[in-house]
Amino acid sequence: MSRKPTPPEAGPSRRKPAAKPVEAVGQTLERALDPLASALKRAALRRADRQSRAFDEPAEAPAAPAKAALPVSPLAVPFPRIPPIDGVEIATGRAGFYKHEREDLLVMRFVEGTSVAGVFTRHGVGSAPVDWCRRVLAQSQGEDARALVVNAGCANAFTGKPGADAARRVASAVAKRFDCRQRDVMLASTGVIGVLLDDAKITQRLPEVEAALAPDAWSAAARAIMTTDTFPKGAFAEARIDGKTVRIAGVCKGSGMIAPDMATMLAFVATDADIAPKALQNLASLYTRSTFNCVTVDGDRSTNDTLLLFATGRSGAPRISRAGDRRLADFREKLEAVLLDLALQLVRDGEGATKFVRINVSGAESPASARKIARTIAESPLVKTAFAGEDANWGRIVMAVGRADEPIDRTRLRVQFGPLVAAQDGLISPTYDEAKMSAYMKQAELEVSVDVGVGRGSATVWTCDLTKQYVAINGDYRS
Repeated sequence: MSRKPTPPEAGPSRRKPAAKPVEAVGQTLERALDPLASALKRAALRRADRQSRAFDEPAEAPAAPAKAALPVSPLAVPFPRIPPIDGVEIATGRAGFYKHEREDLLVMRFVEGTSVAGVFTRHGVGSAPVDWCRRVLAQSQGEDARALVVNAGCANAFTGKPGADAARRVASAVAKRFDCRQRDVMLASTGVIGVLLDDAKITQRLPEVEAALAPDAWSAAARAIMTTDTFPKGAFAEARIDGKTVRIAGVCKGSGMIAPDMATMLAFVATDADIAPKALQNLASLYTRSTFNCVTVDGDRSTNDTLLLFATGRSGAPRISRAGDRRLADFREKLEAVLLDLALQLVRDGEGATKFVRINVSGAESPASARKIARTIAESPLVKTAFAGEDANWGRIVMAVGRADEPIDRTRLRVQFGPLVAAQDGLISPTYDEAKMSAYMKQAELEVSVDVGVGRGSATVWTCDLTKQYVAINGDYRS
């Protein structure tokens, strides 16, 4: 295949004319008055330059050296020790969706008879793997999941029928290798939207990935699915069901494009408990509301959000057919704790985050009203940048409460930062102390509580601050 000719303006013999004096002054003023716009323009020019040079690259370029990793979030938590979950095997590999050296493929194999439940994005532009999982779950009713295949680096979203065909080919290849039906294979993808999945990159790696399957590769699994994440995310707990110990383990990924309903992320959780599919689905749907749907980084939802919950039934505990079975009391508590742990790690790894913030709203007309108010506060750019600047600007909190368009009584409104009351009864607090407020805002973990004074509804949403690093990461994401 011949190369495209180099555009005349890009040739080595052509030089840009020197800027006129007026243009030079204008450029100087622009840089001085709007450094953010200038930074974004420079990033765009760098991307355009990389794209123009792409014509000179060989068709089969060797893998590039590892891309410089983003600095680990200052709010990061260590990956826990996760023991094997009986009935689950895990392997990772490099399919090559990234130009640089890194693993970007995850495969899990489950014992025959494993139940599965799923909760997915409600985004209007769903992805091919989300469509696939919804369809096969409807067919199988959650019975006998045998495999999970996840790739990072390509979302396979907004790719039409070719994307759906690529997903089906992956499921078909895995089904043949694992001797199961296509509908027993679950799929998930994460990465750039609008890029068609090259399914051959996955299927050609299946032999070596299958050979590497092992019961204790949870940390590798968490790393393989990362995109702009700066640390791997995992959680583990043990629970008792009718006197028997069962294990619950999970990993997730997510850093940006995180918002409730459901949080933009991929999460995969497995347990060796024996829970019927319908009961498992009820549990997954119930606890998504109080965990993944209560975190937000930037207010943007994704095309690919997926939570899959697997139950292998290998613990020796009795089979449970109802989510409300009293024998599940401890399991329900521990499952919610695992999901919340994973959800909060998404916030701790929010792109560019330096503050982990809990927003509590009480006194609302209903829990739904309280949640909407809390989300409005948590997603306000003005509130989030105040957190970044360590500014206890309670006026911005009041602004966000008012624009949520929910019932409030401003004469009873109360705003509190940690233990410090900023405003009460619709006025600045008589005990307000700017020095104490400023000292509190320097902490890495903050809590804001608001009482809107009209009822008994309450809700909590977790978020982070909005910094210049968020712009830098997202301005250069596709490179």
